[in-house]
Amino acid sequence: AGNQDHTSVHSPYNSQWYQKFMNYCPSGQLSLYEFKTILGLRDMNPQANKYVEQGDLYIKRVFDIFDLNQDGFIDFLEFIAAINLVIRGKIDQKLKWYFKLYDADGNGCIDKKELLSIFTAIQAINGHTNMSAEEFTNMIFQKIDVNNDGELTLEEFINGVERDEDLMELITKSFDLSNVLKVIQSGRRHSI
Repeated sequence: AGNQDHTSVHSPYNSQWYQKFMNYCPSGQLSLYEFKTILGLRDMNPQANKYVEQGDLYIKRVFDIFDLNQDGFIDFLEFIAAINLVIRGKIDQKLKWYFKLYDADGNGCIDKKELLSIFTAIQAINGHTNMSAEEFTNMIFQKIDVNNDGELTLEEFINGVERDEDLMELITKSFDLSNVLKVIQSGRRHSI
């Protein structure tokens, strides 16, 4: 039994997450509102920041993807599945996850508009990047839209990113969710 199984709710690794999860969310069901509170994004003032709406859109997408059964809440098992993916996921699992995040209408392809809107949203949250959302989007399509149809399939996306180390690094950095986890790990509660 020396084998550490991180998917078991009872593993020591998960019990620390369980405590944090329950601190934030005594009901065991994390709502979108609570998710934003954990991330310190609840009190953003839309007047003060033109990106807030975009940031909201991104967080809602992340929330929807974590909410595996789509019941409007993230429960502890969904939370652990998400954390395991973000921390331990293999690169192609992460890329599939990113693809899902960008494919806003769920049609199995990412078009430029979808990528642009999600990257603008991520810039709003991360606040730093050395290229504009337009430049980023155009560069990705230039590099990996093999058949030039203005859409990326999952296969094009994964193959393209895995083939190009710079792109892989850029995508992993830009869309890294460990910021989300850092907030949760530090156990920082925002005063309401």
